[in-house]
Formats: sequence, structure tokens, C-alpha cells
Amino acid sequence: MNIKKCFKEFIVIFIFVFMVNHSVHAIEWEDEEVPINFKIEILPWEIVNNTIPKKTNFTIIDIETGLSFKVQRRAGSHHVDAQPLTKDDTQIMKEIYHNQWSWKRRAIIVLINNQMIAASMNGMPHGAGSLQNGFSGHFCIHFYGSLTHRLKNEDPSHKLMILKAAGKLDEYLGTVGPYELIHIFTIAINQGDRKLLSLTLSNPDHSDRFNKLAENITYFAVRDFSGQPLEDANGLMLVDVPVQVKIYKKREGSENKVIHFMIRRESLTDRWFIDQDAIHEDLK
Repeated sequence: MNIKKCFKEFIVIFIFVFMVNHSVHAIEWEDEEVPINFKIEILPWEIVNNTIPKKTNFTIIDIETGLSFKVQRRAGSHHVDAQPLTKDDTQIMKEIYHNQWSWKRRAIIVLINNQMIAASMNGMPHGAGSLQNGFSGHFCIHFYGSLTHRLKNEDPSHKLMILKAAGKLDEYLGTVGPYELIHIFTIAINQGDRKLLSLTLSNPDHSDRFNKLAENITYFAVRDFSGQPLEDANGLMLVDVPVQVKIYKKREGSENKVIHFMIRRESLTDRWFIDQDAIHEDLK
């Protein structure tokens, strides 16, 4: 077996074991003997589109599990439409999705030409597929600036997963206001992403009780904001935002209600958090 190839694979595994078990930060590491740059980059779609032309094979590494599989770009003009390369690759991808195909977005690293690019994928076979891989269609991979094919807009869930893959979630959440934080909370609930959810809440180290509550919610839809304008929050440290929502719970069906997001910060220069105790009371 090629020693240099083994060394590269070892380094990739080491990096992602570290990322799964620690707070995710952007990583940059270079080795003098092995010509590979372990810097996770956020690259704009215009560059990625040329870096990964159609029929190109590359590797996907899932941030949460560290599992990797090979894919081929088949199509896509605003993002990559890809297929697992073989039946074994399809099985690994399905394992990442807990053996059940899903539209949920996942933070991934695309490994190609000794580059590591932050990206996001969904896990639902759809449309056409031509490889003999046991995958009935293709799936989508988004990069920074990618758009959906139908609406031609940036998918906010994919955007957050790209930031997560690059270790930039904390930095980004420090820039958002109360209303956008509520949208991010909604995405975290619907994606079942505990990491993202914990970053929106106060006291994230004590979120087990809230995680159990969130697991019972199959879909959380914001129907209307009826609070004060966002610009009025600039000089405040506590904002009460009443929101009309529709909540789907396991075995309980759907419910329309108004919940109050109590959003606070420690000082005018600190970032916003959703009060975990208050939202727990409204949702239970």
C-alpha cells in the first residue's frame, strides 16, 4: 500500500475525530513532506463549479460521524448534483443518515485535489441517476453562494451547515439579531441538529432536558412575527418576541399557538441567546 496515501488518510481521520469530539474550529495544517494543505476553506460557488467539473469523482466526509464516501458530480448549474460512486458508497451515505433517506442538511467536507472545502448535503435520492450504485437518483451538495434550482435563492439551512463545516458557526451567531436567531433556532429544530440548537440557547451545557423536548417535535413552522421591529432591539439587552407557530409533535399531531421567545444578552456588545427555560415552558 502507498505509504504517502496511508499517511494522508491517517491525518484526515485524526482531524475529524478531533472535530467530532471538540468544539469545531477552522483548521489549517501543512506538512513539508506530504503535498496536501489541511485548511478547510469556504469557497464561493463560482470557484467550486470550475474546481469540480461534471463527471469528477471526489470524497465527502461527514462532520458529525467522520464517515466518508466517494461520489461523482453528474449535473447541476447552481449547485452540485451528485451520486454515490458505488453501492458501498451508497451504503455508507445511508448509514450517515441513520439508514433512512432524508432531506435534512448535514455539514460535510469535500476532499478534492488536496483541498478541503466546507459544504452541505441533503440525503434524499431524487431526479435522475445513471450510475449502478443502488441509489435511485441524485442528491444535492451546496457550497457558499450556491442556489436552489427551482427558486434560485440561497437555502439558509445549507448556509448554516457550510459554516458549521468550516468551524464558523460561533463567529456567525455573534453577528445575528433576535429575529434571525429565531429562524436559526427553527432550522436547528427541524434539522435535528443538537450542536446548532445548543448554540442558540442560554446555558447550552444544561440542554439535555430541552433536547428531549425537541426530539418530540417533528416539524416547527414560524407563521408570523408580531413583535417590535428588529432595529428597536439595538439598545436593548432583553427582547420579548411573540411568534405564531405551528408545531407537529409525535403522537400528538399539530398545534397552532403563540409562543414568546425571550431573547437576551449580557451586555450591548455580547451576542444574543434564546432563554432556554422560558422557551422550554412554552413548548412543553
